[in-house]
Amino acid sequence: MSTITAKIQIYVSNENNKILIKTTKAYRKACNFLSFIVFKTKELNQRKLNDLYQELRERFGLKSQMAQSVMKTVIARYKSSQSNGHDWSLVKFKLPEYDLVWNRDYSLSQNRFSVNTLDGRFKLRYEKQGMHHFFDDTWKFGTAKLVYKHNKWFLHIPMTKEVPVLDFTNVNNIVGIDLGINFIATTFDSQNKTTFYNGRAVKHKRGQYKALRKQLQMRQTPSARKRLKQIGSRENRYVTDVNHQITKALVEKYPKGTLFVLEDLSKIRSATEKVCVRNRYVSVSWAFYQFRLMLEYKTQLNGQRVIVIDPKYTSQTCPKCGDIERGNRNKEKHTFECQNCHYRSNDDRIGAMNLYRKGIEYIGTVTTRV
Repeated sequence: MSTITAKIQIYVSNENNKILIKTTKAYRKACNFLSFIVFKTKELNQRKLNDLYQELRERFGLKSQMAQSVMKTVIARYKSSQSNGHDWSLVKFKLPEYDLVWNRDYSLSQNRFSVNTLDGRFKLRYEKQGMHHFFDDTWKFGTAKLVYKHNKWFLHIPMTKEVPVLDFTNVNNIVGIDLGINFIATTFDSQNKTTFYNGRAVKHKRGQYKALRKQLQMRQTPSARKRLKQIGSRENRYVTDVNHQITKALVEKYPKGTLFVLEDLSKIRSATEKVCVRNRYVSVSWAFYQFRLMLEYKTQLNGQRVIVIDPKYTSQTCPKCGDIERGNRNKEKHTFECQNCHYRSNDDRIGAMNLYRKGIEYIGTVTTRV
């Protein structure tokens, strides 16, 4: 089973824009009203909250399905907060948004997006690029979210498809991927080929964002704070696009049956104190986990697979003789020279080679066990 979320822009006339804003504001107010009650009662059972169904409809003018969606949205947000380890605290809904149930609140065809509002059902145009292949019988649309951002409307739709998981006995190619800063990704594959995905332009651009952010933070004015938010959103979109382009290139480059091997970088931020302050931002703030998630769902759809390996010693181990020494790697020059056999190479390439080797070892262990 593979689920991806498509984010598409909805094109809305001025008249319909007012109605959508009115609808999402009523929905948000209803969510905050119910959230306060849930916070006081700590009740997360929808059957028991159904006593408030009629009040939600009358107080906020909601349609029947909207009131049901409000209850599901609030319950889900509290459960999500608890699962993330947060104490029981009041959940607030600040942004205009609206959860839409497939074939009740919304429907989507190759020509139109249909949505239920306080003033009836509307049919609207949407950005169709890249959407055509989701309209076959293999994809199922889930509960979507209508979002108003930057004076534009977007629809976030989770789409699920049954896909077979690549069996380790059918792996025909292994690719080790070392993630970093100077090179966003460095790969080493079964053909002994190395590919570098340069990150210097990305590093430079993010440095510019950081400098501009620092200037704006010093001003402490309303306009500066507004500009800070805009820059943050723009940088996030930039990072997401870079990760999308590289993961797409990797999936398209290699055949079905490919196993991609990544380092487990989930604890990358805990390394902050080991990094020089001036390099801390670019060293530990790249969206490595987002890269991994993107690669995982794209490989699932393409008959490939991703595994995550403990990164311990991947940058200090010689791929030729197996010698492990901290002195093998020169971080400042981004070079590697084995103290034992004197094998030399780029340190990111060494990381990819070692991940490739660990992928072979993993396959051997799993298939032997089976």
